[in-house]
Amino acid sequence: MQKASFDDNFLADDARAAPSVDGTKYLINGEIRQWEGQMADVYSPIFRKGNPEKIRLGQYAMLDKATALEALDAADAAYKNGRGKWCLMPDKERIECVEKYLTGLIAKRDEIVSLIEWEICKNKAAAAKEVDRTIVYIKDTILQMKKMVNSDSNFTRVEGILAQVRRAPYGTVLCCGPFNYPFNETYTVLIPALLMGNCVVVKLPRTGVLCHYPTLELFRDCFPPGVVNVISGSGRTTMPPIMETGKIDIFGFIGTSTAAADLQKCHPAPHRLRVVLGLEAKNPAIVLDDAPLDVAVKEITAGSFGFNGQRCTAIKIVWVADAVYDKFVSMFTESVDNLVMGTPWDDKVEITPLPEAGKPDYLDKLVADAVEKGAKVANKRGGQMDRTLVAPTVLTGVTPEMRIYREEQFGPLVPVIKFSDLETVLDYFATSQYGQQASVFSTNKNGAFASVLDSLVNQVCRVNLNTQCQRGPDVLPFTGRKDSAYGTLSVWDALRTFSIRSMVATKDDDDNRGVVQKIVEGNSSNFLRMEYLF
Repeated sequence: MQKASFDDNFLADDARAAPSVDGTKYLINGEIRQWEGQMADVYSPIFRKGNPEKIRLGQYAMLDKATALEALDAADAAYKNGRGKWCLMPDKERIECVEKYLTGLIAKRDEIVSLIEWEICKNKAAAAKEVDRTIVYIKDTILQMKKMVNSDSNFTRVEGILAQVRRAPYGTVLCCGPFNYPFNETYTVLIPALLMGNCVVVKLPRTGVLCHYPTLELFRDCFPPGVVNVISGSGRTTMPPIMETGKIDIFGFIGTSTAAADLQKCHPAPHRLRVVLGLEAKNPAIVLDDAPLDVAVKEITAGSFGFNGQRCTAIKIVWVADAVYDKFVSMFTESVDNLVMGTPWDDKVEITPLPEAGKPDYLDKLVADAVEKGAKVANKRGGQMDRTLVAPTVLTGVTPEMRIYREEQFGPLVPVIKFSDLETVLDYFATSQYGQQASVFSTNKNGAFASVLDSLVNQVCRVNLNTQCQRGPDVLPFTGRKDSAYGTLSVWDALRTFSIRSMVATKDDDDNRGVVQKIVEGNSSNFLRMEYLF
């Protein structure tokens, strides 16, 4: 890439005061503790105009192996082999604890949004949406849990057996969120795990860590000791030792398939480990020759470059039918060059500085590899960078031997490829190591969309018609095939992922029915009961 000067796109020297976050704190067994060991500084990817110095935002604790294991022991003791206070607590009371936490979270909403803006550089609208979506997710998960509890409040009589089937907690959970959605993705694992009665160790991401510190007091005040434990530091230092104990029952992880596989191997009984994994993707867009091009250009621009393309759901490769290829490329490159670069607080800004160390250099290497092998930078502003700010770039003439053809770039860079035979595109899907989503743009003239749909649904888990790839609404399943996911995260599915069906059964005779009726009427069991949660 060419070195450019985007200094005017950075922050005026006197524009905003940066936050300063004390990340020496961590939470174990209901206690907020101060770490006196090694610390890591956190810097914003944002620079001030005319100033090469990084903006320091705070620090976080680089906890050691012993402290990580202490957090695990606290969660394990709180679960107490299914006899702990939290897992035996009535569903209604657990919901009340989460609702209390939610009230406190809403009060801290603006503070958390600001930290997301400064640390990972989401624009103002996207940062606010991440937190607001998390709030809605918590509300929806509570509502779904009530429906589940109410549905389970009945008895089954079959073949002389009287039974009540409910969902019970699974055990101790290790929860790890990603840098790009450090708040929302963490909570899509954490909240259903808690509501179902599990005890949790939360390992914070090293990038995107600061937005979690305002919530430590809330966890301490809203949940029994040991139910939520929050640690930070190097994943290589803290996570393998936790897994090696064999005490983790569910592993909820959002990250790379390589890291997930390595951590699963650390567990001494992997056949007993339940996992829910959100991993990589290389989601294609397919522009058929009957596509509404205005719609396709708008959606693919947003889908490829929203939050700089740093989303697993981003469109990362574009296939265009040769009949409309030239027109599409002309319209698309113009659209991409019109994206506004800058800092998160400008309402018009769509491209912001990249928070991952080394990401600009990585993208530079992908472009250099492609150009060396015959590809071209198609848009006027493409292929330029200044420190952490990389101009959105479109590559054409991309062929299979280029790295960008297969690698997940996770940045503001997208290849556009011409095709004449749809089988070429379908073969790409079939041979890809990923299988999350696809977007198809078509008016279904002569059944064009219908003809490709049935093949795609057997390669990916969501096909989007005339719209970008995306997650949500959260009541819809979010999953993938191959190296893109394991397990399903939606409001409905997540509650089931973090629980297991358990039952009480007896012979359906007068004596046993009398015992069961006495327990239910006396409300003497949290499991064997009939209730309705409003």
